[in-house]
Amino acid sequence: MIALLGFITVCSAVVLIMKKVMEPVPSLILVPTITGLLGGFGLDTFKFIVKGLISVAPMGTMFIFATLFFGIIIDAGTVKPIIRMIFRLVGRDPVKICVGTGILAMMVHMDGNGAVTFLIAVPAMMPLYDALGMRRTTLATIIALSAGLMNTEPWAGTAQRAMVSLHLTPADLWTPLLIPLIVGGICILAVDYYLGVCERKRIGEINLAGGSLEFQDMDTEEEKRFVRPKLAPVNMLLVVITIGSLISDKIPPVVAFMLALSVALLINYPKVKDQKDIMNKHAKNALLMAGIVFATGALVGVMSNTGMITAMANAIVSVVPTSLGQHMALFVGIIGMPASLLFDPSSFYFGVLPVLAEAGVSYGVPAVEVARAAFLGQMNMGFPISPLTGGNLPPCGISWD
Repeated sequence: MIALLGFITVCSAVVLIMKKVMEPVPSLILVPTITGLLGGFGLDTFKFIVKGLISVAPMGTMFIFATLFFGIIIDAGTVKPIIRMIFRLVGRDPVKICVGTGILAMMVHMDGNGAVTFLIAVPAMMPLYDALGMRRTTLATIIALSAGLMNTEPWAGTAQRAMVSLHLTPADLWTPLLIPLIVGGICILAVDYYLGVCERKRIGEINLAGGSLEFQDMDTEEEKRFVRPKLAPVNMLLVVITIGSLISDKIPPVVAFMLALSVALLINYPKVKDQKDIMNKHAKNALLMAGIVFATGALVGVMSNTGMITAMANAIVSVVPTSLGQHMALFVGIIGMPASLLFDPSSFYFGVLPVLAEAGVSYGVPAVEVARAAFLGQMNMGFPISPLTGGNLPPCGISWD
């Protein structure tokens, strides 16, 4: 009975979100509350929700400060010198341009926001591609590959969901993946190089003569107000120190980003009015995503404390042969990227992954291994191809012009 109630809870939340009947926040709160009450848990259901909120509070808080921090870093113009340097180095060589685009997209994706990456990298590089007659589809492909890889950052939305749903830390989920991610980055740059070779052969010698093109700054007057070009090296150093603290696991992630945000504000915007304005600019994105994380506390709290997840996992174990169950991580890794076409990140990480992870534990597979396997593909390398995320819409709009 508890297993059936759990499947009803998960399926209802997933369907409501995917069918756009509800946003993730009300769905993740109301559905488990209703099923908990219908399951006979009475007022204890609300205590379960509070326990869930307590368990996700550090991650939700970290997401708020991380979003604000990287928003400030980007607005301060930290990546502008990198863009200009790339323009000077690539000249009119399509191979260098493609590799430079890939590196640029990786750098721009520091804030973990795919839409922002496209909105910065596309306007910056598209005039160069158009001037040389390079295909815009090549530009979109390169940016999508880099953004997909960098979306695995521990402060990005998918990492937050994975860590919250299984109570993991960045050291548990992300640090062991550093070498695979570095190898993935090298492979992506190799693909970029190949695409550049293809563009060079297609274009021939036309449009390739002459010096390098200049970067065109398209910032509005309001955006220029927050740019601090002289502080770019300091901001980059601050980013490196912050990421280093996450990898070292010496400082709690939430504390690291709280300190990093405070330092970034004081360095770049010593005036109180400027601090208030820049935080207001990014508060919407920070609170929207953090709201989803905290709403997940209701789902996690109810399903964990009522025993729904355990019962659902036992139901799966009863029908899956042991010989197959021992390879749960491999199975989840294989379906991770294609699952991006079926599930939005909230539905998968909050509804599907906990059940798969618990089933894996029953077969002797650590939950963190299942999480890592899913994390590499689902809405990371998979998000640029998924119709369920808005981050892939900007390249769709420019590719075929």
